[in-house]
Amino acid sequence: MKNIVFNISLFCYFIGSLQHILYLALRRRFLYLSANGIVVAGFAFLFLGLILRSAETGHGPYTSPYEYSLFISWAIILSYFFVEFKYRIKDLGAFVVPLAFIMMLYASSLPQESAAFGPSKKFWLTIHLTLSMLGLGAFTIAFGASIMYLVQEKLLKTKKIGSLYHRLPSLEILDDVMHWIIAIGFPIFTIGFITGSIWIEKTDGSYFSWKVQKTLPLLITWVIYGSLFLGRIIAGWRRKKVAVLSIIGFFSVIITYLLHAY
Repeated sequence: MKNIVFNISLFCYFIGSLQHILYLALRRRFLYLSANGIVVAGFAFLFLGLILRSAETGHGPYTSPYEYSLFISWAIILSYFFVEFKYRIKDLGAFVVPLAFIMMLYASSLPQESAAFGPSKKFWLTIHLTLSMLGLGAFTIAFGASIMYLVQEKLLKTKKIGSLYHRLPSLEILDDVMHWIIAIGFPIFTIGFITGSIWIEKTDGSYFSWKVQKTLPLLITWVIYGSLFLGRIIAGWRRKKVAVLSIIGFFSVIITYLLHAY
C-alpha cells in the first residue's frame, strides 16, 4: 500500500514540475493552478506514505537513506507552501518542485531498509532529524530564490529586459525571501544540530562525533548559514552576497546529506 502511495506522490511531483516549468515559459494561469493542485496532492500522498511507513517500522522515517530522502522531499514542499502563501511567487515552483521530485526519484532507487533503536535514542533521533530536515527544506527554498535572484540581476545588468525579466519577482522581493527563509531555517537547523549531539551521546557516550568525513561538512554548513543569519542582522548583508553564499551553502547541504546517509 505505502509503495503505491509513494509512486502516486512521485508521479504528482513529476507532473507538477513539468507544469511549473511550462507556466514559467508560457504564462498560462491554468498551468499554475493545475501545477499547485497536483503538487498539493503529491504532498498529501507523501505525507500518508510517511505515516504508513512509521506505523510499519514503529518510528519516524529517519533511519535510512531511503527514509531521509522521502522526508526531505516532503520538507521541501512544506517550505515551498509557506513561502508561496506569504509571497505569492508563482515562478518559485519551477525552481523548487523539481528538486523535491529528484529527491523522491533518488529515494525510489534505494533499498527500503530500516533500523531499530531504543526508546531514548529513538526520541532524540526523531527530534534531531525532524528539525534538521525541516531546516534543509528551508535552505532548499533559499537556494531556489538565490538562483532566481542571480538570473534577475544578470538580466538587469545586461539590460535584457525581456519576458523572463518581467515574469520573475523583483530583486527586493527575492532578497526578502532569502532573508526570511534563512531566518526561520537556521534556528530550526541549529536545534536539530544540538539534539543530534544529545543523540550521539546516547549512542556513543560522547556529545560530539569525531568522524571527520561527516562532522566537518556539517559544521561547514552550519557556519555558512550561521554567517548568513548573523550577517544580515549585524553587518546588513543583502542581495548578491547572500544569494551566492546561499548557493554555496546548498552544495554543502548536499555533501553533508550524502556523507550522513552512507
